[in-house]
This record gives sequence, C-alpha cells and structure tokens, in this order.
Amino acid sequence: MPKSIPVDPQAFQRSGELAFPRIPLHAYARPFAAELASRGPKQMTDILRHMMLVREFETMLGSFKAKGSYADIAYAYKGPAHLSLGQEGAAVGAALALEPADHIFGSHRSHGEFIAKGLSAIARLSAAELQTIMATHKDGALLRSVAAHLPPTPVTSLAENFLLFGLLAEIFMKADGFNGGMGGSMHAFFTPFGAYPNNAIVGASAGIATGAALRKKLAGEASVTVSMSGDGSTGCGPVFEAMNFAAMAQYRTLWTDARKGGLPVLFFFSNNFYAMGGQTIGETMGWDRLSRIGAAINAQALHAETVDGTNPLAVADAVARKRALLLQGQGPALLDVECYRSGGHSTTDANAYRTREELALWEAHDPIAKFAEQLVAAGVMDQAAVDAMKAQVADAIAAVTRAAVTAAASVDVPADPTLIGRLMFSHEEIPVPAGEVTLLAAPETSARIRQDAKKSRAGLGADGQKLSPMRAITYRDGLFEAILHHMLNDERLIAYGEECREWGGAFGVYRGLSDILPYERLFNSPISEAAIVATAVGHALEGGRTLIELMYGDFIGRAGDEIFNQMAKWQAMSAGILKLPVVLRCSVGSKYGAQHSQDWTALVAHIPGLKVLYPATPHDAKGLMASALSSQDPVVFFESQRLYDTVETFRMDGVPAEYYRIPIGEPEVKRVGRHATVLTIGPSLYPALAAAQELEAQGLSLEVIDARSLVPFNYDPVIRSIAKTGHLLVVTEASERGSFAMTLAANLTRFAFASLKSAPRVLGSPNWIVPGAEMETSYFPQADDIIEIVTSQFHPETHSNRRGIRNWDDRELARNGL
Repeated sequence: MPKSIPVDPQAFQRSGELAFPRIPLHAYARPFAAELASRGPKQMTDILRHMMLVREFETMLGSFKAKGSYADIAYAYKGPAHLSLGQEGAAVGAALALEPADHIFGSHRSHGEFIAKGLSAIARLSAAELQTIMATHKDGALLRSVAAHLPPTPVTSLAENFLLFGLLAEIFMKADGFNGGMGGSMHAFFTPFGAYPNNAIVGASAGIATGAALRKKLAGEASVTVSMSGDGSTGCGPVFEAMNFAAMAQYRTLWTDARKGGLPVLFFFSNNFYAMGGQTIGETMGWDRLSRIGAAINAQALHAETVDGTNPLAVADAVARKRALLLQGQGPALLDVECYRSGGHSTTDANAYRTREELALWEAHDPIAKFAEQLVAAGVMDQAAVDAMKAQVADAIAAVTRAAVTAAASVDVPADPTLIGRLMFSHEEIPVPAGEVTLLAAPETSARIRQDAKKSRAGLGADGQKLSPMRAITYRDGLFEAILHHMLNDERLIAYGEECREWGGAFGVYRGLSDILPYERLFNSPISEAAIVATAVGHALEGGRTLIELMYGDFIGRAGDEIFNQMAKWQAMSAGILKLPVVLRCSVGSKYGAQHSQDWTALVAHIPGLKVLYPATPHDAKGLMASALSSQDPVVFFESQRLYDTVETFRMDGVPAEYYRIPIGEPEVKRVGRHATVLTIGPSLYPALAAAQELEAQGLSLEVIDARSLVPFNYDPVIRSIAKTGHLLVVTEASERGSFAMTLAANLTRFAFASLKSAPRVLGSPNWIVPGAEMETSYFPQADDIIEIVTSQFHPETHSNRRGIRNWDDRELARNGL
C-alpha cells in the first residue's frame, strides 16, 4: 500500500456511524417562462423539433420491422430495432447541455441519443467546422451523396440530413453508413459530433466511457464523457466496477497536483422501469429508486439525483449542473433519468409484462405532447405551427429514408470476400517513441535499472554454462526494458492493473517503475478485471495508449465481454476508423492448480480481432513487447510464469541493450534438424529442446520452431521445415482439445500435405484440470513425451522402451469426455 496513506487502527476502531448525503428526487422547479427568457424562442422550438425528429426516425424503423414499409417506401430491413419511443425528452435534454467535445457512449437503444447529440453538435459548430467535418469524412463521399439526393428542408439543414442519412444508411448496413455498414443499429457512432460507439452489450459503455474520461483528464481536456444505459444495466457487475473505478480515491489522494480530481464521467441511466420485461423497481432490483446506488460508491453518493426524463429542460438542467461538477474535478456523477418506453423492448415485444392501463397513464406524460403544449401556452407556437412542424418532420424523414433505401451504396461482399477481414487489423505501428514525459526521478536513480545494467546480456558464461537470473538479463528484464522505453518516451501510454505500482506487478515486471513514474502513468487498479479492460478500451478510443495486466490468464473469464466483444471488435465495427492500441498482459500460471494455471491462448486466439503473442525467450519477449506497444491493434500478450527467470541461451550476444522490435506473426527456428519438425507454443519450447538434445545421440535430428505469435501466424517457415523433415509435432501446454496447436496442425496438414510422411501429431496437456505443483510434471508435456511420439510414430525403427506416462487410449478417453 502507498506509505502516504497510513492505516491507523485508532481511526478505524473509533465508535460512530456513517451518514449518507441526501439524494434529490425531481427537484427541478424552474418556471417555463424563465427557461424561455434564457434560451430564446428558437432554441425552445428546436428542442421540440429535435424530439420530433427522433420520434419520427424511430417510428420509421418500427414501421419497417412491422410492415416492411414506411410511408410509400417498401424495404425489407433485416436488422434489429430497439426503439426509445417515449424517451425523447431524456435524449434531447441531455444533448442540450453537452458541447461537441463532450462524448457520449450509448447502448443498444441509443438511436435517439445519437441523433440528439448530433443535432446539438450541429447547432453549436460553425458552418466552416461543419463543412470540414462533412468534407473530410470518407473523402466527402457521404456529403456528395447527401447533397445529390437530400436538399435542405424547412426542418432539416444539409448537416442534419448528413447526420440522419449517415445513421440510417449505417442501420441498413450500407457502405454509405457512418461506419461503412460494419456497425449497424446497435453500434453506430460518429465521433466528430461527439457520438462515440453505441454498444449492444447491456452496460458495456460504462467502463468504456470511464476510460475515455481518464484519457480526457490526463490530456487536460475541458470536456466530459457520458455513459448512457438503461436501468436494467444496474444489474450488471461491470457497471458497478466502472463506477468504482471512476471514483477511486487515488485521483484525489495520490495523483500529482496537475492531475488531481475525479474523472469527468457522468453515468446517465435512462430509467424506463423495465429491462426487457423484467421490472426493475419491485422485481429484479433491490433499490426503490435507481439513484440510491450512488451511495454505494463514495461519500458523495456520486452526486446522484433522480430527474424527470419526460421534461427535456429538467434533464438539461441536471446534466449542465453535473457537467460543471465534473469539470471542477468533483466527478464522477450519476443521473437517474426516469422516463417511459411506450414501445416494446424490440419490435417483437408483445408487451405481455405490463397492462394497457399503465400504458395509458404514461400517455399524459409524453415528452413531445407535453412540451408542445407548453410552447403553445407560452405563445411561442400555435397548434397549427406544431402540426405543420410534425408534418414537415415526417416529410424530411421520408426523404432521408427514400435516399437511404434507393441511393445509398450497399456493401458488396461477394465482389470483395475478404473486405470485412481486412478491417480486423490495421497492421500499423507508431514510430519509435522519442517524446518528453514527466518523471518523478531520473531513470538512473532506480535501483532495478542500476542492477540490470550490471548483468550479462547473454545467458551463457564464458565457459558455456548457464548463468543465474541474478547475473544475466532474464525474460522479466526483457519485458521491463521494452516497457521502460515506451513509458519514458510516450506520454500517451499509461499502465495499470492489480498491484502494478509498489508491488511492481505480481511477478515483478514493473519493479522499479514506481521510483520514476508518477501515479497517473502507473497505478494500481481495483480487483476489477472487467473495468481494467473496458477502461483501457475507452482510453485508447479517446486517443491514449494503454498497457494493462490481468494477474493470471485464468482471470480472462472475469473480463470476457470486455476482451472478446469490446477490445476485439471496435476496429472492424468502425470500418477501420477507430484504433485500439491496447496491450493486455496475461501470465499463464504455475504451481497454483486448476484455477490459476490454465493456458487459455486458444480461447483468445479463437476471437477475431485480437493479436495474440506468446514469446518464450528473453530476446523475443523484449522485441515482441516493443512491437505490441507500438501496434495500433489490440494485442493479448501471454507470459509463462515459469519463464520469468529464464536467461537468453539462443543468441550468443544475448538480449540487445538497445531498443528493437520483432515482427509480429513470425515463428523462428530455434534448432535446425532433419528428421522431424517440432513446432512449440510458449514454454513447451524448452522440453522440445531437451528432447532434441537427447535424440541427437540416437541419430535423430529435430528441427525446433518457436511459434512466438499465434495471431497472426506465418506458416511458410514451418512448411519449409516439413518439406525437409516430413513429420510434424505441435507441442503446447494448453489442454489438447480445441487448442491452437490443433488449429496449427489442421492447417499444416493441408498446406504441407504433399511433404508429410505421417499424420501430424499434437501434444498438449490432458483434458482435465491442472493439478497442483507436486503433479505438474505429470500434466504438462515433458521431453519424454516428445521422444515417445517421435520414436514410436515418426521413426518407429528407433523406438525401444516406452517413455513418459501417457500410456492411455486417446479414443477411450474421448468417449468419456476426456
């Protein structure tokens, strides 16, 4: 723990009681006349117009789903439509209080929030700024299409047509969509207007918005982020992880003065009282008002407040007040915005969970009808003008719809079958970092750096004997040196995770960094794997670079959505617009048994969109970490705990002291041979080398290739090796069933079939739990197991006595689920 925060037993054992701040409920009371005087007639009528545009846009989508047509336009829309009919006051009110530089992160039900934020940004941006935004997006292709097919109307400008057409084309999965049709209804966004990615996973935007706020804070930006989700999301653990991460006390107690203060993130819950059909109050939640959950997070109760979401002015007032607090460093904040979803959860919802009487009660609180009545009562509009606006809005949405159906270009995958695949990775790298950063002390003052400078760069002494990890640069040191270079030269890069600072990371990779880096560049996170990864994604989307650590690879399960649905997918779902420079370090355990020693490389490699690395030597660990930290793509970097103290024995000159990179995706021949190819993943390199050394005495020469990377993977060096040896054994410490070794073997059977003299074999760990330390050698592949396969199956003429303990029948085990 930080020595600057002493834990005093006298203070904590003192008798007393906790007090909680009062949480306001529907406190807005400003007269409509005062709002009118402050905002003026134009903005007040624009609020109504914006709500009508949102309502009609979603009505159109609902009509397509229900009838296959809207107005006189027929279209078979196949995608989802989670509509927010009745919630327009919440969306437009929030956007009214936000600046273009404020970024919202929506949900599956965020068409309205997207449109409202875009309309608000358009109203605030100058004509020149708007023209630049539209002309530079996709080199002006979308703007040209809008100009050709959508002239301005009495209720929509060119920029507003650009917004509506770009969104609808995206929902229809058209190439003219904002994200090239790769995102669709639940993932649409347009960053120049401050509408950042909507998210199909309930509550997922909470952590991403928190990470984006972290980047804004570190970059010194005077703007905020908003996580927009529904009341049902409060049942999701990652939402609470995100709120706690946003409220960490260290922002105020430990960070340097220039960066002190809470994160500028607002958790905005559009509380429509239902998740899908489950009713939150009284059924699926313990709270009676959503705002109450703020009291669980910090002493300020997140400045929580319950607001009337049917009144856009009440919402705007609350968001403006919370935004001011956030910019003063008093964040985070929470708003419970009570509104009502008059339509179903989706277009297939039969509303079986609520009564007609309840629906009728809320009709009197329709935000558009209520606001129009107030405008008429105040003399701003008459009823004829309201009716005319409604008709004009319908005509404008019909024009946008007709253009999206008839003029928007489609995505032609048959003509370009790998189009989507090419969007998964940018394969871009930043230049070698060489910027200036703020440090607590000069690097040479770090005891760890001074100690490493005295070590041999090579792992073998003059006598050819292996040096101890105390005397030579290790795998751990190689990782440290690559990370150190980037941390010392790129202010955008931050590192965090569980016990990353004073502890130096659970396995000492970061040891010494806390001496020289301020807290805001290297800090301890909560034990919140989902928040660790989600915030890293948000930080990267906002322009930062992020290095995070999950203490054990087994904890990937605690961040499954964040790794597999967020970190992996946003580059492709944005058609390459977004970049995700995130490196996720995961150690593969040893000695700790079934829940701390699993190799889950195959699980991660199975998910498209993640680069997956697993180096086995100090030289490769340093070079591949440098490449990972330079990549614009998300990387999962596996490290074996049994290799942290390994020294470099493959290169006579050892691990170079200077900075270098190793190309991602290139396996390397570690030992040249003639009689069989052994392709290894991670630490299985070392038993393969031991087997090769023993077999050499029997006249069998093994070629040992270290995969180093799993995704991407260049098969050519392995194919060349098989052409020479005729045999292939792939070795991994992962359970054999479904392992990435199986994928490699299957592909190489196809790619090198003509050269193979026998069926390739995979040697992995058995398909049962990892035992404790005393039994590990009976579980993970050993040199004896490799020798047994090579001599009994590839070269049976050399086989004598059985080696190893694997005398089981694989087919019998498979029949028993093993």
